[in-house]
Amino acid sequence: MQPRLRGLLVLLALLVLAACATEPAPAPVRLPASASIPSDAAFPAPPELQPQVEFWSKVYGVWGHNQIALHDDRYLDVIYGVIALPGPVGEGQTAEQKDFVKGHYEALKDLLRQVEFKSAANTPLTPAEQALANYIRKGSGGPGAIAGASERLRSQRGLRERFKQGLEISGRYDAAFRGVFREAGLPEDLAYLPHVESSFQNHAASSVGAVGMWQFMPGTARQFMMLNAAVDERRDPVASAQGASRYLRDAYDRLGSWPLALTSYNHGVGGMLRAQQTFGNDIAAIVRSYSGSSFGFASRNFYAEFLAARNVARNSQRFFPEGVSYESPLNLDRIRLRQTVSAPTLASYYEVNSSELVDLNKAWKPAAQDGRVALPAGTLVWLPAGTVLRLTQRGTADRALVLADPVSTARLR
Repeated sequence: MQPRLRGLLVLLALLVLAACATEPAPAPVRLPASASIPSDAAFPAPPELQPQVEFWSKVYGVWGHNQIALHDDRYLDVIYGVIALPGPVGEGQTAEQKDFVKGHYEALKDLLRQVEFKSAANTPLTPAEQALANYIRKGSGGPGAIAGASERLRSQRGLRERFKQGLEISGRYDAAFRGVFREAGLPEDLAYLPHVESSFQNHAASSVGAVGMWQFMPGTARQFMMLNAAVDERRDPVASAQGASRYLRDAYDRLGSWPLALTSYNHGVGGMLRAQQTFGNDIAAIVRSYSGSSFGFASRNFYAEFLAARNVARNSQRFFPEGVSYESPLNLDRIRLRQTVSAPTLASYYEVNSSELVDLNKAWKPAAQDGRVALPAGTLVWLPAGTVLRLTQRGTADRALVLADPVSTARLR
């Protein structure tokens, strides 16, 4: 039997078993026991959003990058199957693996079309079709979810390894990020947001131009942080966290709801204001019924993804029983320039190797790194830990302070 045909038959059998199961969950793995979905005053978890939150908790903490879930893109508790990619698995997929997934996807789509057509025409279904129809009816969409099910079919690759790596990196920044939001008077749990945006990958860049750990677009970055010929603070995790705190403060002040303010991070404040005009602050109703321009799968799921990321990060021992090796917390000096100065001059003043200084300051553009463009006044600069104290002890702090003011590291903890 051809491997592809055998795989399709396995999938059909899986669907039949899923439809007949007491609990409709065809995936071979489940959420860890007692991993409840967190809810609080700032970030409520409405019951209607629980299927989405549980789905993304599986994406982040259960399904590996060798697994592909085939699911309904609106009723996320309708998971038709989780297939394993054949052969060695890397960041991308081989041509064979893409064909493998495509074959399963198209076979399932054809089957869903048959179920839709026959159900609408009240025509008898085959056993496999009936099993599939029963499974869909048991989901959160109810019997009405059969209509259009083939068009809502979507595939989602597991992100467990990527999320775990993000958790490890977050050890370096979590205290600093929480300090930023605490100082701004905002909920500290906003520090979990990079798990959704970038998995704490500072080099992350989207196809539409969003950059950095906090994924700011250029236009938004210019409103809330420094972006000019010398500096792009989107590439500095802490500076961009401060930019995110300014954005989120503004969004919350305008919307008055943290679920809506967070969703605006993906959809924009204007779009969420329009949704609010019709549905108020009911995030579940917005997710269910709002049909504004560009309010698609990503926007509908953004808040649920945040809740799921927080859930998995808070329950890391349950989701990653093998252990998580968190990086050591950030330990550097930070100064703010009083005046315009070049990077080589700065290195000389603080007696720091130029290449080390450049490596610490990810926000500096190439022209600023080699001194062709000066760093403007107000630029935040990272220095090796103990640099300011060393200069103070040597009696040269007055000379150094001509250029910059120290930024208290206590404010970053």
